[in-house]
Amino acid sequence: MRITGGELRGRIIKCPDGIIRPAMDKMRESVFSILGDLSGKSFLDLFSGSGTIAIEACSRGADFIELVEKDRIKTTTVISNVSITEKEMNKRINCHFMPVELFLERCKKQYDYIFLDPPFPYKFHLNLIERIDKRNLLNPNGIAMIHRPEEKPMPDSVGKLLLSDRRVYGRSIVDFYSSN
Repeated sequence: MRITGGELRGRIIKCPDGIIRPAMDKMRESVFSILGDLSGKSFLDLFSGSGTIAIEACSRGADFIELVEKDRIKTTTVISNVSITEKEMNKRINCHFMPVELFLERCKKQYDYIFLDPPFPYKFHLNLIERIDKRNLLNPNGIAMIHRPEEKPMPDSVGKLLLSDRRVYGRSIVDFYSSN
């Protein structure tokens, strides 16, 4: 996998052992193109896998970045991958190795952007967006993005969050939910 834009563009990222479904380069490039410049923004990468989305956000200017991954098999690779942001950009990505659901229950911060990439067999896509809304984890005008398979539809609104965009990449869909 490679970083598709920003200061670290073209850098190769290691893929960890275990089950992983890395976000396609084309999809990542498109999503970050939609978001634009992330300078000064905060970014949360949930179901991080290899850390690529968090690194991409950092590469494109985000200042406060956190990632969450529960699979301990991926820990060494994730830490190795995110270390390039410290070495080359002097920016730190905070890593949490725990279930996303537990992180969302404990989280007391708000973010400008939240990217969720649960495994496609995961059954609780809607519940994740509901938790983000109920816990008020998005800053005003923040965006939560969820990557999902086409066979798992999502509603046009979830609490105070409104579907503002939907992009289709083969059988993958990214829904963008905006806070008011």
